[in-house]
Order: sequence, then structure tokens, then C-alpha cells
Amino acid sequence: MTQPQERTTFDDLGLGPKLLAAISEAGYSEPTPIQAGAIPHAIQGKDVLGIAQTGTGKTASFTLPLIERLSRGRAKARMPRSLVIAPTRELAAQVAENFETYAKGQKLTIALLIGGVAFGPQEEILNKGADVLIATPGRLLDHFERGRLLLTGVQVLVVDEADRMLDMGFIPDLERIFSMTPPTKQTLFFSATMPKEIKSLVDRFLNNPERVEVARPATTSANIEQFLVRVADTAAKSKRAALRAAMRRENVRNGIIFCNRKRDVDIVARSLQRHGFSAAAIHGDLDQSQRMATLNDFKGGDLAFLVASDVAARGLDIPNVSHVFNFDVPHNADDYVHRIGRTGRAGNTGESVTLVCKDDNKQLSAILKLTKKDIPDLELPELAAEATSDAEAESKPKSRRSSRSSRKSSTPSETTASEVKAERSDTPKAENSDKRSRRRRGRDEDRDDKPVIGFGDSPPAFILQQ
Repeated sequence: MTQPQERTTFDDLGLGPKLLAAISEAGYSEPTPIQAGAIPHAIQGKDVLGIAQTGTGKTASFTLPLIERLSRGRAKARMPRSLVIAPTRELAAQVAENFETYAKGQKLTIALLIGGVAFGPQEEILNKGADVLIATPGRLLDHFERGRLLLTGVQVLVVDEADRMLDMGFIPDLERIFSMTPPTKQTLFFSATMPKEIKSLVDRFLNNPERVEVARPATTSANIEQFLVRVADTAAKSKRAALRAAMRRENVRNGIIFCNRKRDVDIVARSLQRHGFSAAAIHGDLDQSQRMATLNDFKGGDLAFLVASDVAARGLDIPNVSHVFNFDVPHNADDYVHRIGRTGRAGNTGESVTLVCKDDNKQLSAILKLTKKDIPDLELPELAAEATSDAEAESKPKSRRSSRSSRKSSTPSETTASEVKAERSDTPKAENSDKRSRRRRGRDEDRDDKPVIGFGDSPPAFILQQ
């Protein structure tokens, strides 16, 4: 296992002057440990197995050496020179943005293939030749089966968030993609954890990889201050009142609120909007244009709070998120680590607040065992006032909002009675439906062929960069 040297600079990693200039212009001076460990091996053409928790700079660990290696040569039509596989559309788009940032001054063509985007513009870009092809598994295989894509010219294959691929059921697709690319290619493989299925992939498809591990998998960052809020009443309204009290504190600038169920995401988002918060929902059931618009509003500061399901827990690289709120304690302790990892990124400090009811003791014990940390309680004197205002606001119909993000991201207003019905405990039928939805989620969200605003008739600027 390779241990990166201390106090390394980007000048020490073997990168060219154009790339160093782009890194400096982006405001970075020193690489993160995963970057310092992985980039030199990747530039030398070796296979790399990178294991690091979220928020450690994994994306630049493969984008920088990939740009350096591809700086010479040109791609042929429908035969990309390199391929980056990401589990979700949002993560793939963020990888493309990274290439846009660091490939300035380089004559590289970058293509992005994701679901929810019309096939025509994507095929046009492939026909011109792509040096870097960034894709989700389903859409990549769709183009291949249409005869619009050949993978025999791939020199470097990058797999990002491999454990997330496993969660979404993409491992068979990933195995097929490996078999469609040349056996002599270089492979850069990144994952936050190493379950046995992922280890099997590594053993089968990587050639004597350099293992770069900078932190124990599934550990929380020291930059994140963690708190618990004990909610005595398990009623949904009581939890929403506790959430608002935690969000109204002076140090809360923005944040992501996680719920276990998609229906609760919508309910919490509407409740926050009624109480004057700039909030919107994002989950797998929303169409791609709405999800991308909501994310852009949040990144740009037009939206202060993002209410999310676990589809957004991994892979979202959103800088400067001050807080993460767990409206529900996650069922899996690893999900807790990935959720709160949305804050405290790239050397910044962050804070997480988790609402805990008496029914959550088992999940909380698993989290404490995994993180090996005692999480202190957060006292909220404002909670009584919030409980009073909740009863008043919840009884009022939802008011019209003038902000662009509220109009765009919020769902139609529902009556209080329908919300009460939606907040009742799950029936067995609802649980079975939710399980079926999770099994379908990976394929469904990646194979939506509806055009997306901004991607329909012409590709975004970073998709084609000459």
C-alpha cells in the first residue's frame, strides 16, 4: 500500500505546465492525500485502486492524470480514447465540470452521456470523436447497442464510486463494460468501501494495481462537528419542529436535510417552505430537468436548503455546505457517514445534526460503534416556540412564492388531511412498493430518454470543448 508523502505540492506530481496553471487558477496549491498518492502512479500508466471516504478529492485524482496522458493525440469518430463511468447523472455531470475546469488550454474533446438527455446531440458529439467520454452505465450501453459507440480504442478506464454502483445494481453492467474494453487498458478504480463484490471486481479486472488508501473506509471526517437532537415525541410534526429549531441557529448558513423515504422528502420540503425557509426537494422520482435545476440553484446560492433522499447522499460534490441534518436516522451506519460527508469538505469545517427518537436506538448504536465517537446532545431552547408555530403554519394553505427556486422545485400544494395521511406509518404494501422502487431505481433513472432543459437541442458548453 502506497503512503503519500507529507507536504507534497502539485509541482511534485509530474503534471505539465498547462495543467499546473489551470490548478493554480482554480485556487488549489497542495494536493489532498488521495491525489498525492494516486496521481504519480496514474501518470506512469499503472493501474490504481483508490480507497478514500467522500470529500477527499477523488475526482481530481483521476481527472488530472487523465488530462495529462491525453494531452497528445486525437480521438477517432465513435472511438473514445478514455472512459469514465459514474453511477449517477449528477456525479457524471460534476466529473465533466472538473474536466472543464482543469482542461483549459488543452485540445481535448469531452462528451457526457447520461439519461434524461436526447440521444441526437450525444451521437453528434461521438461522431466527431471524444478524447474523454463520461457516462452512466445504462446510457453507455444504450449507445453501444445502437451501434453508435465502439470501446476498442479505450486507453484508460476510470470507475468512480464503485460501491455506489453495487448499491444501485450496476455490477453486471460494469462487468460487461470491462469485457468490451481492451485488456491492455489502464484502469483507475475508486471506491469508499471494499465489500467482497467490489474486491472480486478488482481481482478480476485490474492488473497488479497500486493501492492508495488514505483513511479507514466508513470513518467520519475530523472537520465535522456532530450533534444529536433528542425528540421525545415520535410524531412527524414534533420532528419537523425540532428540525426547524436546529436550522434557525445563527451559525447555519445552508444545508442538506436527509430523509429515509422519498415521500417524507416532499413533506419536509413543503413544511419548511411554509415556515419561510428557502428549501426544495430532490429525489429519484423527480424528472432530470427538475433535479438539475434544483441542484444548480443550491450550488449558486439561490436555494439555502436541499431536502434529499439517499440518492443524493453519495457523489454530490457541492462545496461550502455548512450543515447536514438527518431528519431520520439512516438504517445503515455507512449511509450516516456518506450523508454527513456532504459537509466539511476540502479542508472546510462543517456540522451535522441528527434527530433521534426512542425507536432509533438500534440504528444509533450501530453508528456509534462504526464511528467510534461519542456524539453529544444539542440543546435547543427554541424548540417550544417552534412547536407552537408548527401548529399554526401547518393549518394554513401553502402560499404562493415568488422565488424562482420555489416555483420550480416545489410540488403542488396538498391539504393538511392528505399530509396527515402520508405521515402515517408504512403498511406492508407500502414497504413492498418501496423495495421494488429501490430495485428499479438504478436502471430507471439512468434510462430516462426525455429531453432535459439545457441539454435537448444543444449540449452544454463543457460537453464539447475544442
